[in-house]
Amino acid sequence: MTMNKLKYIGLTAMLTASMLTVNAGNPERAGQAGAGALLINPYARNSGMWGSNGARVRGLEAQFLNVAGIAYTRKTELMFNRTSWLGGTGIFLNSFGMTQGIGETSTIGLGFVSLNSGKIEVTTEDQPEGGLGTYQYTAYNVNLSYAKMFSENIFGGVNIKLISEQIPNVTARGVAVDAGIQYHTGKNDQMHLGIALKNWGPKMAFQGDGLSRQMNVAHGNNYELTVNNRSGAFEMPASVNIALAYDFFLTKDTTGALSKNNRISVNTAFVSNSFTQDNFLLGVEYAWKEMIMVRGGMYYEKDVFNKDKRQTVFTGPAMGATFELPVNEKKSTVALDYSYRFTNPFNGVHTFGFRVNL
Repeated sequence: MTMNKLKYIGLTAMLTASMLTVNAGNPERAGQAGAGALLINPYARNSGMWGSNGARVRGLEAQFLNVAGIAYTRKTELMFNRTSWLGGTGIFLNSFGMTQGIGETSTIGLGFVSLNSGKIEVTTEDQPEGGLGTYQYTAYNVNLSYAKMFSENIFGGVNIKLISEQIPNVTARGVAVDAGIQYHTGKNDQMHLGIALKNWGPKMAFQGDGLSRQMNVAHGNNYELTVNNRSGAFEMPASVNIALAYDFFLTKDTTGALSKNNRISVNTAFVSNSFTQDNFLLGVEYAWKEMIMVRGGMYYEKDVFNKDKRQTVFTGPAMGATFELPVNEKKSTVALDYSYRFTNPFNGVHTFGFRVNL
C-alpha cells in the first residue's frame, strides 16, 4: 500500500470524524426529519446482519449500505426482495434492480424501492371513528449508481436517489446523494474498511390539492372560500456509516494455502444518525463454498434492551440465510435469501430475496 493511499484513507477518516462530532445522534432533533422510508433496509442478505457489513457488502444491495460495493459486479446481476414490515401491520416493501459491469473497472446500478402502507381508515374531526373509506400512503425511491475499482484495494461509488412520498392529492418529491468508499487489504483481502455518507440532500415539502379546504365566510352574503394550508419543509435523514470486517478462512487446500471454502466473516459498524439515536451493529456470517450462508446480527442503540425505555420496536437480534447455486460453466448463479429481524411489539420483519448473477 503506497503512502498516497494511506493519506487518502486517513483524510477521509478525519473528515468523517469531524462530521460525527457535529451531528452525531442529537436527541433534540429526533422526529424533525422526513423521508423515513430511506432508513429501512429492504435487502435480505445484509439485513440478516443488521447492515453491519458495510465494509464488504457487494452487488445491488450495496446501494443501501455503501454504494462502493456495487463495483464487485463484473457482469450482470438481477435482484428482487420483498419485506413484510412489522408483521401484522399490512406494510410491505418491494425492491428490485440490476447492476452491470462496464469495462474492466466500472459498474452502473439501477434500483427501485417502494413502500405501501396498506389500507388506512379515513377520519375527520367530525367523524374520528372513520366510515369514510380508506386511503394508502406510498413512498418510493429510484437509485442510479456508479462505482469504480480505483485499484485492487480501493473501491468508490456515488448514488443519486429520486424520492417521492404521497397520499391522495398530496405529494413530496426530492433528491438525495450517497457516497462511499471501501478499502480491502491483507494477504487474502481479509481486512475490510468501509465509510459511507447517506441521504444527503435539500429539504422536501408536501404540496397538492389535499392541503386545501373550503371555508364559509360571512361578509354580507355568505360565500365559500378555498384556503391553501402551507406545509413546512423537512430535512433528509442523513447518516454516516463506518464499518470494519475481517474474514477467517478455516481450512487449507492441498498446497497448504488458505482455502475460501469455509469462511467466517465478523462485521461491525457504527452509524451516526442526524435525527435519531446512533447505532452500533454487529454481524457474523458463515459461508460454505459461497453456496450456503448463515448469518446473525445484533443491533444496539441506547436503552434498546430496556423494554420500558427503548425508543424502537426492535429488540436487537436478527438472523438470515442464503442458498446460492451455480447454473452453468460460466459461474452464473441463482440465489434465495431470507432474513428476520426481531421486534416487540408486532411479529418481526421478514424479508425474502431472489438473486441472479449472470
